[in-house]
Amino acid sequence: MIHKAFFLFSLILFLTLTSCNKKSKSITPEIKNITESVYASGFIKSKNQYEVFGKTNNVVKKIFVTEGTTVLKGDPIFQMDNKNLKLSTESARLTSTSADYKININKLLDAKKAIELAEKNLINDSLQYQRQKNLWKQNIGSKLEFERKELSYQNSKIDLSRSKTNYDDLKRQLKLASDQSKNNLEIAKLMEDDFIIRSEIDGVVYKVNKEEGELISSIDPIVIIGTKDFILELNIDEFDIVKVKKGQSVIIRMDSYQSQVFEGKITVIYPMMNIRTRSFKAEAIFTKNPPELYPNLTVEANILLNTKQDILTIPRKYLVNDSSVILKGGKLQKVEVGLMDYDLVEIISGIDKNTKIEMPQ
Repeated sequence: MIHKAFFLFSLILFLTLTSCNKKSKSITPEIKNITESVYASGFIKSKNQYEVFGKTNNVVKKIFVTEGTTVLKGDPIFQMDNKNLKLSTESARLTSTSADYKININKLLDAKKAIELAEKNLINDSLQYQRQKNLWKQNIGSKLEFERKELSYQNSKIDLSRSKTNYDDLKRQLKLASDQSKNNLEIAKLMEDDFIIRSEIDGVVYKVNKEEGELISSIDPIVIIGTKDFILELNIDEFDIVKVKKGQSVIIRMDSYQSQVFEGKITVIYPMMNIRTRSFKAEAIFTKNPPELYPNLTVEANILLNTKQDILTIPRKYLVNDSSVILKGGKLQKVEVGLMDYDLVEIISGIDKNTKIEMPQ
């Protein structure tokens, strides 16, 4: 029983001394360099990266690329099934051939011959009319014969006019039918070409999500293409966004490169906040690219706001409510603070380098 009491007494004494030692531990401010920064998380993204979709729900007939393939703008990426459209294109081609203006030129030649015949008839009827008219003036012949020749002459003029009109109408119709059929063929070819999806940029195929024969829709990306240049897409908390400006330096860390640190700079700040995450999107570029980069690598970044050298600092954990410190002995002392990072805070006034302070409990 005595041993047990002695043990309890020793334990209480040890805890009391330990507690006292913790409370009495104090430090003095130090002269250090400090950099204020804003934290941001994000990922690596290929510049001009975009997702390629099919224009309609269809089946993938052929894929022309593989992951890692380099493509040029306009190169085919994949082709959708277009059997029915091929039949429409062939029908349009046949119609275009049948309606071609040059092929139907014989119809115009026939119409031209009809004009020539009408002209000859008009000349003949005109001569007959003038002869009968002169005879009638000399009281030779009958009035009925004169009127019959006059009527024939008038009909010949009408026939000639009608023949010319028919020629002009036929020429216009043939030209219109030829042009329309050619346009319809071009439209059919364009629609057929729409079933071949082509690259919009010079770049690299980073992802192929479908295989030949699979059904695709207009809402699911089939291929992801981007350039060999990379950017960082960063998410910045709404509380920090007002501090961030274009051109600010960025310190970048990636799991892929473990302890290595890279530098970059802010290039774009998007003004619209994401309501769901309460954050803003910004873009940055590397000032010197890492040896290898891939889309969607995760990054952590510190955006440098301000840097000061040889200033009075204390650890942030010694600061109380961002405005006070505890002096040795327990008294609360008001201080004016400046720059802060994750570990240190600048002390502008309130204490000096000889002041002993204690950590808040």
